[in-house]
Amino acid sequence: MLLAGQVTIITGGGRGIGRAIAARFAREGSAVLLAARTQSQVDAVAAEMSVAGHKAAAIVADVSHEPDCQAIVNAARKHFGRVDILVNNAGVLGPVKSVEEVSPKEWDEVIGVNLRGPFLLSRLVLPEMYQRGSGGIINISSVAAKGAFQWNSPYAASKAGLAGLTRTLAAEAARKGVRVNAICPGPVPETEMSQMLGQALADRLHADPDELFKALLEKLLQGKPQTAADVADAALFLASSQSAAITGQTLNVDGGMSFY
Repeated sequence: MLLAGQVTIITGGGRGIGRAIAARFAREGSAVLLAARTQSQVDAVAAEMSVAGHKAAAIVADVSHEPDCQAIVNAARKHFGRVDILVNNAGVLGPVKSVEEVSPKEWDEVIGVNLRGPFLLSRLVLPEMYQRGSGGIINISSVAAKGAFQWNSPYAASKAGLAGLTRTLAAEAARKGVRVNAICPGPVPETEMSQMLGQALADRLHADPDELFKALLEKLLQGKPQTAADVADAALFLASSQSAAITGQTLNVDGGMSFY
């Protein structure tokens, strides 16, 4: 197993991509500490994994709050003794509006979850990883960080910032045995966020959401959407020793939607 004996924190682990990453990592031998804001969801995922014979625990937390981030890290150490891998997956879409329509409160909420949270958690786990001389951080960014799309300024800015944070952390951590990378998923229609975005865009454009999605797929080289499992497989690769020489990168899992 690729992650035997490892301990992973996964934020946003109650559904979608986070849930898929948790299941994939657990099958490869990692204990997982799942964090999310919705208790029923995160508890259900942890229970399913425990029934399947995997080591899993859950905590309700909001990663935009510093005390909650400390509680997440404390819970991982309490249940499993250490933190080897951090997956910063928790995210919110925020308003689908033009810049002048976005309120400062809406902006701050998106930045708080999508960018401040990864910063808070990374700074908490890095000292332990540095002391041990090993560890990994995977940040879930987005193709929105790389493309020019309308009506998503807080989300795009937060995800572009997360890519920048990834590179800085990688530069600081590389000689201390810690690798830091990011994944930029394309459209993942099974997720709640993707469905919310599709409906919001359809409402704004007075269009049919299915037709909009078909038009988006036409712009992908592969002509098909990605799955949460696709992203989980990429995360496993970046977390494992198979990517031992890879750090500071943003890996596109987008079917050929972007090229840098």
